[in-house]
Amino acid sequence: MIDPRAAISPEAEIAPGVEVGPFTVIGPQVSIGEGTWIGPHAVIQGPTSIGRECRIFQFASVGDAPQDKKYAGEPTRLEIGDRNVIRECTTINRGTVTGHGVTRIGDDNLFMACSHVAHDCIVGNHCVMANYTVLAGHVEIGDWVIMAGYAGVHQFGKVGAHAFLGNNAAVTRDVPPYLLVSGMPAEPKGVNSEGLRRRGFTPEQIVNIKNAYRVLYRSGLKLAEATQRLAELAETQPEVGAFVDFLGRATRSIVR
Repeated sequence: MIDPRAAISPEAEIAPGVEVGPFTVIGPQVSIGEGTWIGPHAVIQGPTSIGRECRIFQFASVGDAPQDKKYAGEPTRLEIGDRNVIRECTTINRGTVTGHGVTRIGDDNLFMACSHVAHDCIVGNHCVMANYTVLAGHVEIGDWVIMAGYAGVHQFGKVGAHAFLGNNAAVTRDVPPYLLVSGMPAEPKGVNSEGLRRRGFTPEQIVNIKNAYRVLYRSGLKLAEATQRLAELAETQPEVGAFVDFLGRATRSIVR
């Protein structure tokens, strides 16, 4: 199950059923959960924990030092959940002491070839980062977010759950949940209706979300006024509450 040509530190913790391909390097303070498959020529450095049944393809660099000039070798971490797929040449860095101290990846995500997750990022569950997508440092990505090819998110940016970032989208401000955005800089183009349908949202819920979008972007209300109106709608439409919660946490203003 472990190719003899792999270089694995005796300080690494490898669970039963893990497969490791030839010429892969696994450093100290790395733990890998049961059933995970690691192809050839991958490099995994610690402190890093990787969950169960993940798949890490060739030439991926996982858990190496953050690309931050202020980083001075402090013991920061990378935490990766279960069933993540990390494709060729993807890079995922550990955190920094000036941030969370940890980069955290949830479950069931797909990182396509050459994607990059920088230090101190938080990625939810069921996300897709297509080829050459990038997250700068301290970015937070909600569940079920899809980033099309070459899209990127500015440092400290936030993207809400179920959002879709179009190809080449340059996200410089926070993206509320459910939105479809594109452009350089990214601008809102509507609601990610197809994604919501695929995930089991009812027609009524999607209509409510579209109405909330109109309040936020088409009503002419100031942001504080629109937020208050959305809070009123959320009392009877729980799906609208995600807008209200996100707007309360936004730090870089929102795409407008």
